[in-house]
Amino acid sequence: MKTITLTQFLIEEQRAKSCVEPDLRLLLEVVARACKRISIAVGKGALGGVLGDAGTSNVQDEAQKKLDVLSNEILLQANAWGGHLAGLASEEMEQPSPIPDEYPKGGYLLLFDPLDGSSNIDVNVSVGTIFSVLRCPVGLSGSDEKAFLQAGTAQVAAGYAIYGPSTMLVLTVGCGTHAFTLDRELGSFVLTERDVKIPEDTQEYAINASNARHWEAPVQRYVAECVQGKQGPRGKDFNTRWVASMVADVHRIVTRGGVFMYPLDAKTAKQGGKLRLMYEANPMGFLVEQAGGAASTGRERIMDIVPGKLHQRVPVIMGSRNEVEKVVSYHR
Repeated sequence: MKTITLTQFLIEEQRAKSCVEPDLRLLLEVVARACKRISIAVGKGALGGVLGDAGTSNVQDEAQKKLDVLSNEILLQANAWGGHLAGLASEEMEQPSPIPDEYPKGGYLLLFDPLDGSSNIDVNVSVGTIFSVLRCPVGLSGSDEKAFLQAGTAQVAAGYAIYGPSTMLVLTVGCGTHAFTLDRELGSFVLTERDVKIPEDTQEYAINASNARHWEAPVQRYVAECVQGKQGPRGKDFNTRWVASMVADVHRIVTRGGVFMYPLDAKTAKQGGKLRLMYEANPMGFLVEQAGGAASTGRERIMDIVPGKLHQRVPVIMGSRNEVEKVVSYHR
């Protein structure tokens, strides 16, 4: 099998399909290198002294883990000096982070969740990094929140790294979804699956069932029918899976199909949902759609939403197309 590194893949996409501009290629390579550093820190675990709470809270008023803070710093430092970014925004910070004046500015914006699923760190369950790339609008600077408030359809790239038994990078630049595995001996991400496709049908769903009493009626109906299995209206048995790490749950669905749901419920209705549009729902929605799946709030396509604020939250239902459409039809 021919070894194709991430760099070679991006150069070939640039030549063959014009999907990747040179500055975007450099940006994605820098993000990938930062993810390798995070992977090393995650892999050391207790040996690296990085487990446990940091004693601080993020802008969401969530307790930060030491690895949350470290991962955020790694991504900020890695992307500050390259000259391809106008600004960065992180789930962990209230405001965008401008590029320091001593470095050149570029035309892209990077948004990221530095360590998704960090509540799982201390129990050695897979966590990951999610990122999204936008173009900086003409006339706006990377320190201006308005520059980032673009619909998901404006994304030029998105991806996630998952730090599990192997470290993988799953990426789209708008020409399909592709999976790379970190070869620790080479020190490079190597293409291991081109044009990933999510099966349209599934018998697996991922949802936090402890919130069942808070769900809206359409989601209660959908899950109840799945639980009834062959004896119910769906006529087939379903399995439930829930890791409580979006990266891990969505990666399973990208790999073998399924539907991931963090729907609107009575607990999250006031804030619009649980997951963040800009750092989680949009990039994952882009990846899932490019793999042939679908991503919805239950009422509208996620990537059509024009955000009103940087840390906006939304309901999320994504994965195998036919199952997502079934849940959406119940909302109608």
